[in-house]
Amino acid sequence: MQDAVLAMLAKEPSHGYELRARLRQSLGPLGESMNPGQIYVTLGRLEKAGLIVCEPSDSPDRKVYALTPAGQQRVAAWLSEVARPKPDLAEFHLKLVVAAAAHLADPVELVAAQRRELLRILREAQQAALAEPAGSTAVVLLEGVMLRLQADLRWLDVCERTWSTPHNKPEDT
Repeated sequence: MQDAVLAMLAKEPSHGYELRARLRQSLGPLGESMNPGQIYVTLGRLEKAGLIVCEPSDSPDRKVYALTPAGQQRVAAWLSEVARPKPDLAEFHLKLVVAAAAHLADPVELVAAQRRELLRILREAQQAALAEPAGSTAVVLLEGVMLRLQADLRWLDVCERTWSTPHNKPEDT
């Protein structure tokens, strides 16, 4: 979130309210879940880190934030770095392994529950994408979410096949 706020400020100094509105618009329905106070907490942290400064404003109750040279450098570095996907599949895999090893739960049932939740989220993302206006950049983000969910669903198929085999099923005790 910090880097996104800095990048928004790279265009022009802005009020916190303006930044939040631009982020929400850019993220589409995914931005609606953004906590209203989150932008101000982020701005405070960025100011303490010396990446932004608060400039004088025409209104005394509204602060205008601008990038410092260090903030500009951080935006440039952030934009040039290649991000690796951060799937949380490892945590779910650990849950399956531990549940099976400790006979706490049937891994196939855990997979089924996970699949139901991913399908629910996928339907929501599809509906949100269909509701977006033509040309919305939020559709690109939603498409990425849908592709990731579809890949996770395929991985769950592999998990189900693995834990459905007799040597991986939890034994009755």
